[in-house]
Amino acid sequence: MPTPVPMLLFTLLLAGMTSAFRICAFNAQRLTVGKVAKVRIMDAMVKILARCDITVLQEVVDTTGDAIPLLLRDLNRFDDSGPYSSLSSPLLGRSTYMEKYVYVYRSHKTQVLGSYVYNDKLDVFAREPFVAQFSLPSKVLPKLALVPLHTTPKDVATELDALYVVFLNVSRHWQSEDVILLGDFNADCSSLSKKRLGELVLKSQAGFRWVIPDEEDTTVRESTHCSYDRIVVHGKHCQDLVKWAAAFKFPQSFQMTEAEALNISDHYPVEVELSGSPGWPLASILFNLAMLLLLTGLDSTL
Repeated sequence: MPTPVPMLLFTLLLAGMTSAFRICAFNAQRLTVGKVAKVRIMDAMVKILARCDITVLQEVVDTTGDAIPLLLRDLNRFDDSGPYSSLSSPLLGRSTYMEKYVYVYRSHKTQVLGSYVYNDKLDVFAREPFVAQFSLPSKVLPKLALVPLHTTPKDVATELDALYVVFLNVSRHWQSEDVILLGDFNADCSSLSKKRLGELVLKSQAGFRWVIPDEEDTTVRESTHCSYDRIVVHGKHCQDLVKWAAAFKFPQSFQMTEAEALNISDHYPVEVELSGSPGWPLASILFNLAMLLLLTGLDSTL
């Protein structure tokens, strides 16, 4: 009588398949408590956030402090695979218009190891980066720093060149080359010419990999084709783990009209997935072992 494949194999197989880690950035377009209180918007937001292990939200303009707790409440109800937590910057800006950067992350997979608002002494940034370092379930890459930036359209080139200085600051602060720069850079179309884009320090300096390509449309409107939102990866360990990166075109996935999608945002989220191999060696070994045993078990039934 053939021996059935034990359930343990499927557990091992699942461990190997779920080892990847996804990091996302999303300009949520004027996110307020009133906005997340709308059922269809909340519905879409939690589905977008549930795709990612860490998401950096931008354009969080809520001044009540209630929007993110409401979002987390519904997100944890929607996805019970593990609790989500958040880390918010203070309101940042030069005038009465202020924004927050907010990290939303799966706290059973990653933890915040440290954070700070970059000290923008020269006032180069309209919204200075809110930097955070996270733990990762990886022996090769146990820690990773994230540097979000939402540029102002009139100073894109200046802010993006200054972002290199922020990178140097972060790298020194945590003694690590593994850093991801991400956010709505406004790095295309009327805000930044192709020529000026190519002249940026982050483009010309060796070691920076722009994983969202210049041709990728990150805007919801069919009338625009602009690669505003970007993810830039630095550090050998981090770059070696990059599996794929793309804009998530949520209107198509959620079967929304353009008008419906624009109620959520005029930007697509951008995502980068770090592979489970070689960064998560145990999961990779378990996956290969499970596959071998599974095939052996299946062969014995033939």
